[in-house]
Amino acid sequence: MRDDDLLRYSRHVLLDEIGIEGQQRLLAARMLIVGAGGLGSPAALYVASAGVGHLVLADGDTVDLSNLQRQILHRADRVGMAKALSGQQTLADINPHIVVDAIASRLEGEALAEQVAAADVVLDCCDNFATRQAINRACVRHRTPLVSGAAIRFSGQLAVFDRRDEDAPCYECLFPEGDEVNPPRCATTGVFAPLTGVIGALQAAEALRLVIGCGDAATGRLLRYDALRLQWRESRLIRDPGCPVCGH
Repeated sequence: MRDDDLLRYSRHVLLDEIGIEGQQRLLAARMLIVGAGGLGSPAALYVASAGVGHLVLADGDTVDLSNLQRQILHRADRVGMAKALSGQQTLADINPHIVVDAIASRLEGEALAEQVAAADVVLDCCDNFATRQAINRACVRHRTPLVSGAAIRFSGQLAVFDRRDEDAPCYECLFPEGDEVNPPRCATTGVFAPLTGVIGALQAAEALRLVIGCGDAATGRLLRYDALRLQWRESRLIRDPGCPVCGH
């Protein structure tokens, strides 16, 4: 690391669980963040400031005035701008020493598969079920760890799916395709602004820990957060041997 890197990341280096070796892993890492909205905003800000060397930010939407209540990557003067490009601009201001690629279109098909295959970790910060399922299939196919977050109204959830462990479940095991045809959307049901910050920051924390290799893996756990009552609940997940995505 350069001298300015040692200073910038000194509070990480001081942690025995990270140190210089862990920080170097972050600097060499590549992460894919799908969604530059309420969850993707805090997640991207934290992984960028933490020194992840290469970020790919994908979102096909544009900044709307109603986004600014919670999507802290964006600014009022960027209304109408592609979210991926707005996010890229903010992240460059936060940390000019990392590479941030912006994909200002919906990531799908082989383009999604290529980005997942190239990433060390994928953060699912999107807001629709079909994209979540597609991301999961690509992550299972390429054995790329997936950090999944969701937030609606006052309820948030977080889970890590890492198929490098043969016994670990995938997203499909928890939410089989077709079970939720019309999931609720923020545009019609609302969302508590700080909730997206809590879940997005936790997604960043899990993604960073996966790269560094510190702490206990959150694979096989579903964390649910009730922001109205300040309550956390945890459920253990098991792999479905009949899962059409990860089952044998």
